[in-house]
Amino acid sequence: MFKQIALSLLVASIATPVLAGGEVNVYSARKEQLIKPLFDKFTEQTGINVNLVTGKDDALLERLKLEGENTPADLLMTADAGRLHRAVAMQLTQPVESAILQQDIPAALRDPDNQWFGLTSRARPIFYAKDNIKPEELSTYEDLADPKWKGRICVRSSDNIYNQSMIGSMITTVGTEKAQAWADGIVKNFARPPEGGDRDQIKAAASGQCDIALANTYYYGQMLVSDEAEEKAAAEKVAIFWPNQAEGDRGVHINISGAAVTKTAKNKDNAIKLMEFLVNDESQKWYAEANQEYPVKANIAPSEMLKGWGEFKADSVNLSELGKNNAEAVKILDKAGWK
Repeated sequence: MFKQIALSLLVASIATPVLAGGEVNVYSARKEQLIKPLFDKFTEQTGINVNLVTGKDDALLERLKLEGENTPADLLMTADAGRLHRAVAMQLTQPVESAILQQDIPAALRDPDNQWFGLTSRARPIFYAKDNIKPEELSTYEDLADPKWKGRICVRSSDNIYNQSMIGSMITTVGTEKAQAWADGIVKNFARPPEGGDRDQIKAAASGQCDIALANTYYYGQMLVSDEAEEKAAAEKVAIFWPNQAEGDRGVHINISGAAVTKTAKNKDNAIKLMEFLVNDESQKWYAEANQEYPVKANIAPSEMLKGWGEFKADSVNLSELGKNNAEAVKILDKAGWK
């Protein structure tokens, strides 16, 4: 009898997974409602508690810098490879060895030295007012610098990391001289001085202030499912055009939201486990459906909404280049008079 009980207990201990326990402290620029459901699932499966602090991207970098070795943060989650590169340059991160992250995340969407990893991606295509522009009138980003578009383009300011990274990508793919010529031409074609965020550029195109806007797909998708009727109506008045799709051309500019383990992480192993969890199939599907972002994992399909926008060829430049070229990109934007 005793042997049978002992055997039963042994079998039960093998069949029941042992939760890891412990904690991981996350500084995140993502809003809580966009990530907490995944964190709760992670805790349920691993027993690791996730302590979340949210804030603005650049403010979190400054906080990490000020806290130094005393920071409680184990993981930094933020948007844009340029900003992640900035965190590396500020010596706020450390390299990570993970076969799962190496396997699941394409090389172009992670740091070559394993300092940061892309978790979701978004494109920055051309948006056009459906009542004023025919898609056959559009072709490439470069074409937007043509004088025919004078007074017809809306885009946010040059101090925004999204625009800096877009120029940084162009420096790698077409060279500094052509990137400067493009910035010069775009500035001459502004419909108004740059103001507001990406949603504001889409709204401006919808209201007739301009015919073309540059913005991230992430914002457009959120506008289309917004509870605010005015915002949803504005998004429905514009459409996406995927530029630079011709054979041999570079494709659409893309970027990421991503994560990096902090330099002094006290719970490094748990931080790595959380990153690995965020690229599993279930998490990537949730991202795709709930946040209107593209999965970084190749075998996970985008949401039905994103599928409806059509397939596109993405620029294959390694996103680490965006950060490396940031200083030069800022110079180009300043020289062009891009406010």
